[in-house]
Amino acid sequence: MMQLGPTAICRELGVRYPIFGFSHAPDVIVALAEAGGFGVLGLAREMPEDIAPIIAAIEKRLAGKPYGIDLMLPAGVPRHADIGGVREALPAGHVEFVEGLRERFGLAAPTRPSFFTTQVRSEALFDAQSEAVLASNARAVATAIGIRPELIARAKAAGKYTISLVGSPRHAHKALALGVDALVAQGADAGGHTGPIGTFSLVPQIVAAAAGRPVLAAGGIGTGAQVAASLAMGAQGAWLGTLWLGALENHTPPALLKKLVEANSDDTLVTRAHSGKPCRVVRSAWIDAWQASGAPAPLPMPQQQALTGADFSAMHEYDRADLIYEAAGQSVFAIDAPTTVAVQMATLVAQANAALAALETTLSAR
Repeated sequence: MMQLGPTAICRELGVRYPIFGFSHAPDVIVALAEAGGFGVLGLAREMPEDIAPIIAAIEKRLAGKPYGIDLMLPAGVPRHADIGGVREALPAGHVEFVEGLRERFGLAAPTRPSFFTTQVRSEALFDAQSEAVLASNARAVATAIGIRPELIARAKAAGKYTISLVGSPRHAHKALALGVDALVAQGADAGGHTGPIGTFSLVPQIVAAAAGRPVLAAGGIGTGAQVAASLAMGAQGAWLGTLWLGALENHTPPALLKKLVEANSDDTLVTRAHSGKPCRVVRSAWIDAWQASGAPAPLPMPQQQALTGADFSAMHEYDRADLIYEAAGQSVFAIDAPTTVAVQMATLVAQANAALAALETTLSAR
């Protein structure tokens, strides 16, 4: 009987199951490693000086277990930028619109500093983040919505496994030309910054483009049957992000957790209102206001973050049930109650094994 077990990429990275989990929460990454998966820590929202202590703490807890780090490296941002300077140059109409939203919703300013209140994305920031990541013991380095040739070359020279998230065959060919070790075929179903091609259409194209290099399927995956389906399409595993938002280890704000538990796939949408680039989020009154007739078009990155980043932080700080949102994919349907990563992993493995057994039965009955 077929059972879910390690694929070639799992053996390369030293993990038991072909389940790769992206999360901003170190506790999730540790729990994934303990359950036999491969955790990938998102550090795109951290300041470079904070990355080293975060990494040191997580590596101490992992005690040698492998993990990865993910950075977001979009093109088109300025070489240098500070949030004050970007704010001063924002269009008056957009500033007035956001001030009107704050007044309408009674949203106070945040009291705690965060990446979104103090920083904007720039090439200088990416360089500093990359240096901190290269100095880590992370087994893998993944890049999302962007790729830097020097980072890939230096990561490979340091013995790190390199992974690129791609949303089209064109992006895949560019990453492969730079020598990345593996690709994540991220379909439009995915949470966060994503492209227009659906997962089931994208994965076979990226598998073909990869010509033997490992591919992971991503986008809308929240069940073990979907993990099994990823393998059936030629991927060597599945990359999940949204599902872990329902885990206690993610420390999701209560109002957001309740929203995610109650949400269905059609409660997510792709919007530029969060960052200035297409990003799938779970909707809220704040996001709906940007979709309404008469709302201005969101500004490009990094101006949109400078415009609304403090509001994003505020709605999380105050746990505003009406306004709070987060990047989330169509797999939100799989979050049906607060749980733990261990339970989620055990469920995924059991579901995958059941799906593989059912497939064997179906094929043998022919």
